[in-house]
Amino acid sequence: MKKKQVLCTMAGTMWKVLVAPGDTVAAGDTVAILESMKMEIPIEAEIGGTVDTIDAPEGTVIDEGAPVLTLR
Repeated sequence: MKKKQVLCTMAGTMWKVLVAPGDTVAAGDTVAILESMKMEIPIEAEIGGTVDTIDAPEGTVIDEGAPVLTLR
């Protein structure tokens, strides 16, 4: 089964992860909230699937383009 990643859109701190492994998400669903420059930025899944792993847990400092979570 091919795995796909949801990537971070900008550098910041992972403020809130809204899904857990095993959850099903659809394209366009908000899966996490990033805090950057004192703003809350939603991270949306570009594709649907089942959450396999959370690659950036809450409190993680994350760079633009880094994986937030992996879908299967």
